[in-house]
Amino acid sequence: MIDLYYWPTPNGHKASIMLEEVGLEYRVHPVNILKGEQFDPAFLAISPNNRIPAIVDHDGPGGEAFPLFESGAILMYLAEKTGKLLPTSTRERYQVLQWLFFQVGNIGPMFGQCGHFLGYAPERVPYAMERYQKETLRLYGLMDKVLAGRDYLAGADYSIADVSTYPWTMPKVRELHEVRIDDFPHVKAWNDRIADRPAVQRGSALLADVMKIGDPTDEAREVLFGGRQFKQR
Repeated sequence: MIDLYYWPTPNGHKASIMLEEVGLEYRVHPVNILKGEQFDPAFLAISPNNRIPAIVDHDGPGGEAFPLFESGAILMYLAEKTGKLLPTSTRERYQVLQWLFFQVGNIGPMFGQCGHFLGYAPERVPYAMERYQKETLRLYGLMDKVLAGRDYLAGADYSIADVSTYPWTMPKVRELHEVRIDDFPHVKAWNDRIADRPAVQRGSALLADVMKIGDPTDEAREVLFGGRQFKQR
């Protein structure tokens, strides 16, 4: 059994989709990051950076409970545990890993800042808005060029690179980033292809009724970006 500590964000969706894809049994522990539940000491013991998702695999290495945070590490761990969505041959494996790290190092940070300044910042900062949206569009263009020649980011087969990247291109997220998906037809076709997967639909639907993107309350902004976030623990 795997405990999933989760809230419906792009990073949270990576873990829920992956668990559905590989077919492992799991139970969900909601961590309402808008209310500050990520600062609970019990959660910090699992995820010291106060971020979701995190997991505890009660059948981890050596049969012992194994806590793990950081979404990219979670995807790699689950792929290796099940032998799914990560090739074993060196060439194909590193094709996947480079695109996984592309998401972790580029898509997540840049799209996240784009979303922050377009939908969360308490004041408009034109330079930041333009800088991060342009970088978001540049990365969409890069993916569109790559996907013109193959079905998935790392090649012909669906992998953890796609699981990692897809949630950042879902319709509600694109709306926040003000991305016109029709401008990137190959990304659109890839996105539609992944959205049709039953496991993706199940993972994306988890806690969908409480999903909120942009326009935060003052309380949520304080928790996510204000004094509560930076309080020493």
